[in-house]
Amino acid sequence: MIRFALRCANAHEFESWFKDGAAYDRMAAARLVECPACGDAHVQKALMAPAIAKAPGVKGRGEAVPATPAPPPQAPVAGGPIPAQVLALLQRMRAEVEKNCDYVGPKFADEARRIARGEVDERGIYGEASEAETEALRDEGIEVAQLPWVPRSDG
Repeated sequence: MIRFALRCANAHEFESWFKDGAAYDRMAAARLVECPACGDAHVQKALMAPAIAKAPGVKGRGEAVPATPAPPPQAPVAGGPIPAQVLALLQRMRAEVEKNCDYVGPKFADEARRIARGEVDERGIYGEASEAETEALRDEGIEVAQLPWVPRSDG
């Protein structure tokens, strides 16, 4: 695996992992690498310092330094602010749902059942449902997904 620092045409910088350099080249040429902040697929490698592994406790030219363990990974904090890149992706997802699906409001569960029974044309829908309604739909074999509904990016 290799990590590249990347930059989109809108100057957003981010990092991503790839199987190898050739995998990045193929994906970038096919415009499959997208900026998580704005979705731009015109992405290029950015300048980054190489990561060179050193033996623990060794500082350049053989000077010994005490080995310090890496800090434990930070667990995500529930209820904390959503990172900007995640928020941008959720806003793009919301825009796609609103563009491609019908809003059915609080009648979501009823409309999902009507679609599943073939009473109305099959189509994507979104709306509100309680946890109990969502669980009942799943028990009936009706596929549903709950999405975090963030404010629109346009305000």
